[in-house]
Amino acid sequence: MTVNLEVAEGVGTLRLDRPPMNALDVATQDRLKELAEEATRRDDVRAVVIYGGEKVFAAGADIKEMQAMDHTAMVLRARALQDSFTAVARIPKPVVAAVTGYALGGGCELALCADYRIAADNAKLGQPEILLGLIPGAGGTQRLPRLVGPSKAKDLIFTGRMVKAEEALAIGLVDRVVPAAEVYAEAHAWAARLAQGPAIALRAAKESVDTGVETDLETGLAVERNWFAGLFATEDRERGMRSFVEEGPGKAKFL
Repeated sequence: MTVNLEVAEGVGTLRLDRPPMNALDVATQDRLKELAEEATRRDDVRAVVIYGGEKVFAAGADIKEMQAMDHTAMVLRARALQDSFTAVARIPKPVVAAVTGYALGGGCELALCADYRIAADNAKLGQPEILLGLIPGAGGTQRLPRLVGPSKAKDLIFTGRMVKAEEALAIGLVDRVVPAAEVYAEAHAWAARLAQGPAIALRAAKESVDTGVETDLETGLAVERNWFAGLFATEDRERGMRSFVEEGPGKAKFL
């Protein structure tokens, strides 16, 4: 399989496995969607790591496969391409991308679907589609400007240039930079910590933030208000508040 889902201690690792560069061909896209939806359904998956291995995250689409497609073929495929990435973005649990080596084109777009990005100090990210006479087609023109702002996104998309980890951190494309050998361990630790948290409240927080950045303030506040009130019906809320009153802050156990 070109993508695998491995689950341990509440953390599901979506592992890209298509050597040598994890090129995202049609089969890999479809498998990614399938496993993202599985991670969404499974109660034993409480947080997710997206990982391409020690050497490369994903170097982009399978260009040879795309070259054989004409306009009609891509009209039929473009929605499925976007849907595979959207399935990752919509996992209602904390998702962290562990980025090693190249994360280019579709690889960068996949990292954008995570809630948090930890990059190796040797990572290189970018949207080089313009160099093929194309634009990003798996969410790059939409998710990238929402993350780093329109002008920085246009610079990357218009030029197709790669950015090293330090610049990616400076512009907000990644959230942390660590030595390459520590990327997966750091990402897994981030996910494992959140896997111990209140699952429904984390889902509420993610949906509230994601909805809010895509809509007007009034609508975002309504989403927040409804989730906030709804959480008063959960056992986790009862457990959290009881622990706070009886033991002090930060000691509640939610599993």
